[in-house]
Amino acid sequence: MLFKIGVAGVIGTAVMTAVMYSIAYLANDRFKVVKILGTMLTFQTTTEKGLSDQPSAIVVGIIAHYLVGIGFTFVYFWLWTNNYVGEDFFTASWLGLINGIVGAIGWRIFIAIHPNPPRLSLAQYLVAIVFGHVFFACGILATYKALS
Repeated sequence: MLFKIGVAGVIGTAVMTAVMYSIAYLANDRFKVVKILGTMLTFQTTTEKGLSDQPSAIVVGIIAHYLVGIGFTFVYFWLWTNNYVGEDFFTASWLGLINGIVGAIGWRIFIAIHPNPPRLSLAQYLVAIVFGHVFFACGILATYKALS
């Protein structure tokens, strides 16, 4: 069970990360969640309020992002194995939407209390976070079904 949760969490997080990086590319903006998270957790915002390119910030961002993803995957598995919600993509999309709203609120608070957050198009970033979590949840479900 732990293996399944770990693999599903990693794949779901990778799917979300790919979606976020695609949005960043299309929007020509800094929606790179790993770099934003790493920059903020290591307090390495550049003097121009940019994202850090330091390996320590990137490694911390990757580890933190995937650990949070695996943590949320435990919740999804608990909901599915206890039959609180269905194991279908419609339900997973709703779970992802709810998870994304919670995530966006968490990001908003983190950015508000951080002493030196990077400059972001905050409203657009938070919308991208919500959108990315829908793909996160569907990635988890697809992995969960493939491993079952």
